[in-house]
Amino acid sequence: MTLIIAGERSGVGKTTVTLTLLASLYRLGVAVQSFKVGPDYIDPMFHTYVTGRPCRNLDPVLTSESYVQQCFSRHAQGCEYALVEGVMGLFDGIGNGEENQLTTDFGSTAHIARLLDIPIVLVIDCSRLSGSVAAIAHGYCTFDSRIKIAGLVLNRVGSDRHLSLLQNSLAPLNLPILGVMRRQDNITISDRHLGLIPTAELPELDTLINRLADLGDTCFNWEKLLPLLQKTEEGDEVEKFSPPPHLPTSPPPHLPTSPPIKIAVARDRAFNFYYQDNLDLLQHLGAELIFWSPLADTTLPEDIQGMYFGGGFPEVFAAQLAQNISARNAVKSAVLQGIPTIAECGGMMYLCEKIIDFEDKSWPMVGILPTSAAMGGRLTLGYRRAVALQNSLLLFSGEQIYGHEFHRSSLVPTPEQPLFVTYRYDCKENMGDEGWNRLANLHASYIHLHWGASVEIPARFVQQCCEFAGKRMKGGG
Repeated sequence: MTLIIAGERSGVGKTTVTLTLLASLYRLGVAVQSFKVGPDYIDPMFHTYVTGRPCRNLDPVLTSESYVQQCFSRHAQGCEYALVEGVMGLFDGIGNGEENQLTTDFGSTAHIARLLDIPIVLVIDCSRLSGSVAAIAHGYCTFDSRIKIAGLVLNRVGSDRHLSLLQNSLAPLNLPILGVMRRQDNITISDRHLGLIPTAELPELDTLINRLADLGDTCFNWEKLLPLLQKTEEGDEVEKFSPPPHLPTSPPPHLPTSPPIKIAVARDRAFNFYYQDNLDLLQHLGAELIFWSPLADTTLPEDIQGMYFGGGFPEVFAAQLAQNISARNAVKSAVLQGIPTIAECGGMMYLCEKIIDFEDKSWPMVGILPTSAAMGGRLTLGYRRAVALQNSLLLFSGEQIYGHEFHRSSLVPTPEQPLFVTYRYDCKENMGDEGWNRLANLHASYIHLHWGASVEIPARFVQQCCEFAGKRMKGGG
């Protein structure tokens, strides 16, 4: 069995509670696999940092319900403990497409709990509560009979007197209190315009994790928690992973694996938004991933046949990216030579002519896309249904995909030949055209994609990389 850490709403301390549990378990020397509900990139970075194992996203909107079940079963195997961090409030989700607007918790933490049939630990922010805590707990426990709440974590408790009031109020519910976390002044993770600051930018992160582990040793009822966290016996697990029909068990015959196709993946403080499943799929399809830094490296890795620029915070490091003229020129030359390239969100911003930061300073970038990325106060956020307007590196005209947008920049001018027309996921609202289709070898878009249920997308990318390698060989390059 495993647990999902859920909140009664956003901001109640789910991530702090999850990291505290993970830090304590890791200190015990046990193998623990973590998961994150939803499309978030940054929380999984913290999970991975603590556990030493890649955190996996469980998102039925970006993938599918069956993929979520298979992903969980596959990666929970071989670990003594497994833990899932929820998203937003327990029942906060979206409508399940256009045909079922009455379903409002699709993709929610409760939805994942039902899919995986695992119990929930509900985190309640008690900073402005006393007797009312029982009404909240009772409501969440009875709202959906298909889920089970195993117990509560009371967060931001102010004093012994405060705790006593909370305990007395909850006593009639006979609901276990699995943890009590007092208000903490020395445990804070800094944030900025898109959420928490990523792990690579926090030099004192080890100190913070040690504090969380110390806190976890005393704030949780481990006698009750450990049996809930420990996986069931081998025969009682969620059905073991077997690849779905669309996921090949080995690379397709037309994709050579020796020598492997080399794909340069930008990964540093400026570019670090990648789903581990996407990277795994590229490797499964026969690619060798070579990580490099547009901030620090002056050249691209040698003998590459593809490039992948994920999202991140290029606007924060725009000055350093601009100063690395050699790297910018190398990327521009590679794209113009025809190397297949994927650039998502921050990666697309890097390929623009310039980035205009929050202070209205302009920084030159690669210059492949004839546009500028300007930072602003408006947040663009949400799931998208995108329909390809024409054939491109990854998609055929008319093909439909699901993705996620999360950015505070906008492009000026907008593309003349966009990749997609986009719609809000749960309705027919047109969100406008998006993405650049300026070059046949370039996919540049704000939309983040998870390829777990769409393996044809990375397969096409690797295939294009193979064809580029073949053309280069014929040309004597």
